[in-house]
Amino acid sequence: MSDSFSAASRDIFAKNVLAHVATLGPDGAPQVTPVWVMLDGDDIIINTALGRAKARNLASDARVAVSLTDPDNGYVAIVVRGTVVGFTTEGADDVIDQLAKKYLDVDSYPMRREGEVRVTVRIRPDRISQQP
Repeated sequence: MSDSFSAASRDIFAKNVLAHVATLGPDGAPQVTPVWVMLDGDDIIINTALGRAKARNLASDARVAVSLTDPDNGYVAIVVRGTVVGFTTEGADDVIDQLAKKYLDVDSYPMRREGEVRVTVRIRPDRISQQP
C-alpha cells in the first residue's frame, strides 16, 4: 500500500526545488544524487541517462529514497521511501524537456550529449513523511 501526498507536499514538488535521490549500488552502498523532479498523481517522476550510476542502481534494485526541502522554508521537508515501478526510454526525451521547462524555463533540455539515451523513472511512494 502506498501513501498519498498532502496538498502542502504537492506545493513543494511544484517549486523549482532539487530532490535528492538515494539509490543502492551493487555492493549495497548508498549513492545520493540531486535531480529534477515532478509528480504524476502520487508517483514521483525523475529522468536520467542510461549508463549513469543512478540509472544502473535503479535498474537493479527498485528501492529508493527521495527527499526535498522547501526552498522558502528550510525547516519543511518531505522524505519518501519508495519503489521504482517504471523505467523506460519511451517518451523520456519529452519528460526531460518538461523538466527543463519547469527548472530552466526553456522548451528543450539544453545539456543533451551526443548519443545520450534518456530514461524516465517512475517511483511509487511506500512511505511519505513531511516535517514538521
